[in-house]
Amino acid sequence: MPAHTNRLAGESSPYLLQHAHNPVDWFPWGDEAFAKAKAEHKLVLVSIGYSTCHWCHVMEHESFEDESVAKLMNAHFVCIKVDREERPDVDQVYMAAVQLMTRRGGWPLNCFTLPDGRPIYGGTYFPKQQWTSILEQLAAKWAAHPDQLAAHAEKLHDGLRHLELVQLNTAPPAFTARDADRLADGFDKEFDTTWGGSLNAPKFPLPNNYEFLLRYALTTGNKAMAKQVRLTLGKMAQGGIFDQVGGGFSRYSTDISWKVPHFEKMLYDNAQLISLYSHAFQAFKDEAYRDVVERTLQWARREMQAPDGLWYSALDADSEGREGLFYLWTEEQLAEVLGPDDLPFAKDLYNVGGEGYWEEGLNILLRTLDDGAYARKHGLTPEEFSAKRRRVDAALLAARGKRVRPGLDDKTLTAWNALMVSALCDASTAFGNAEWLQLGRQTMQTLLTTCRRPDGGMWHGRTKGAITVNGYLDDHSFTIEALIALYQATFEEHWIAEARSLAAYTIAHFLDRQSGMFNFTSDLDPPLIARRMEVNDNVIPASNSSMAKGLFLLGRLYDDASLLEISRQQLNNVKPLMQDYPSGYSNWALLLMDHAYPWYEIAITGAEALERKREFDGHYIPGRVFLGATGESRLPLLQEKTGLGHTMVFVCENKVCQLPVRSVAAALVQMN
Repeated sequence: MPAHTNRLAGESSPYLLQHAHNPVDWFPWGDEAFAKAKAEHKLVLVSIGYSTCHWCHVMEHESFEDESVAKLMNAHFVCIKVDREERPDVDQVYMAAVQLMTRRGGWPLNCFTLPDGRPIYGGTYFPKQQWTSILEQLAAKWAAHPDQLAAHAEKLHDGLRHLELVQLNTAPPAFTARDADRLADGFDKEFDTTWGGSLNAPKFPLPNNYEFLLRYALTTGNKAMAKQVRLTLGKMAQGGIFDQVGGGFSRYSTDISWKVPHFEKMLYDNAQLISLYSHAFQAFKDEAYRDVVERTLQWARREMQAPDGLWYSALDADSEGREGLFYLWTEEQLAEVLGPDDLPFAKDLYNVGGEGYWEEGLNILLRTLDDGAYARKHGLTPEEFSAKRRRVDAALLAARGKRVRPGLDDKTLTAWNALMVSALCDASTAFGNAEWLQLGRQTMQTLLTTCRRPDGGMWHGRTKGAITVNGYLDDHSFTIEALIALYQATFEEHWIAEARSLAAYTIAHFLDRQSGMFNFTSDLDPPLIARRMEVNDNVIPASNSSMAKGLFLLGRLYDDASLLEISRQQLNNVKPLMQDYPSGYSNWALLLMDHAYPWYEIAITGAEALERKREFDGHYIPGRVFLGATGESRLPLLQEKTGLGHTMVFVCENKVCQLPVRSVAAALVQMN
């Protein structure tokens, strides 16, 4: 029996349960904790992390499991543990506060507040000695000079309320190709032309940045930009950040060469990277991208899919108390698994003892040659190389499966599952895989069945079958985009009917009419000390940019001027901010290109509409929406286009259609 059990034992979040037997008297987020703080006149510690966070584990072991440290925390503070993935609204508020105070952020996030929740001091990871010193100093300050801390809290709270407020831009909307050029130029200055990505380390994949750069390069014919995109995708796929044996990407690389990953694997990264590599395959027809997508989806189905068909959130970086141990190999371990016939091949392919060597005899498996170059180097035919690699990888994967596995965060979050649905649609479209499309259908149907609120909105997700909290803006916006992706892949109109209904709900409960932007939390939720608007794109697109893109597509599909106007106003609001920080507005930049360059509604009607759509799928056509029907349709743009006796393709711009054609080749000429 554990020596200690606190209130977190009653929670469902894997991260909170990790702390359920700390000697710290943890509270989950809620009124009970703040009521206790007010009644006992104590400061509050809001400690935020997530289950796969390495430094969260370190701080827990050093401080939160220590009896003497816990005694100090319990005596002077009311301590709250928060799973940032379960309560991103709380994380956003206190992350912003810590960044205001320290100019940096990260996890674990530790923010001290007054009994009413207003922050006074914070930071990220603190070593044990520094942590105990901070606890003692704050406790003494609160006892001697509470008025000084209250005055500081008021100033900080005022800054927090005004942080990232987006003003209504009343200037006439104007989005031009020159605007896109300037954004692309901003990226160009930061390119690492040797290893791809940006010049600095650590390196994050940032899929949305490369979605924009891919589209810009192909739209404008910028060969240097296309080369940089291909360099980045190639180096990531060959590096240690990609699990060469099991598939799937780690969250980021600690170095500039994508060699040493931070070994945690997140659903949201991998979903977006599946989409990115699928789009890149359509653009460049590089078979290496197919391999990445297939391996990543194999990993997701093997290790991340829940019994109900939804997708788990993340895999921990650590196993057996050490980061990355599950994925690392010594030469002796490889020899034991592979034997003398395949060992030389594996060592050479994965650079064991060379570029892949890390520390203490351990190797990170990585590539320095693509399949073709390696086969030529060793005099192998492509078929011989593929067969040998499949045999080696299967043996290593089976052996690795017997190791102690990294921890699994089994939350099934709505927003991240929606990203996975979009990924499955993109992959199915690019590679013609009907099984992946059916998997996307099933995921969405489960999501709408299990995570839909009675009032029509979305829950944030489920853990062990239990509903967690009300949905946030990203839960709604990513689901809207995924529903539109399903419609474009299937021409099944019930998907966009669901999207339209969800958009109406989101507008009713999240839209701030004064600014024209969407709040991250619903007006049905209890208020926090500040209400945030998520505007900057990061490792995940901002929920506001996602919402703006979804409304743009729905407005086009339904010929709904009100939806288009909301989307246009959102983009107009952020346009003055974009140039100073292009990387933080790459999803917005994709929407800007929808306005600045020709944008097509491609309508396909007739008995072979889906067959014609699949012919389009072999081409990279970013500035468009597909719509179609094999019979009758209620969509405005399909009126009078059905029942023509033949399968016809209509290429339209702003609802003005060219003469219908019967072949995809002829339609592509019309768009050229």
